[in-house]
Amino acid sequence: MQATRASRSDPITHRQAVRLIESFRRYAVQDVTSAILMAALDTRERFRLSYSDAAIIAAARAIGCAEVLSEDLGDGQDYAGVRVINPFR
Repeated sequence: MQATRASRSDPITHRQAVRLIESFRRYAVQDVTSAILMAALDTRERFRLSYSDAAIIAAARAIGCAEVLSEDLGDGQDYAGVRVINPFR
């Protein structure tokens, strides 16, 4: 995990990271499955995204999210049923 990496100027502890991840579990979580991986690869090719961005979009679509908050993807862009909203605009 990047947040606990010793070379960071401000790393968090392992325990802090575990608690943070546990707190995220109150939300619906989409596991990365082979189906998600294949959908991400299709999304990557179709929209010319990085794999990690495409995986976020594919997972959101699979879990039924209509919107994703991102400052990295195009604000207002619709990726086959998943619309991106930049929360800083």
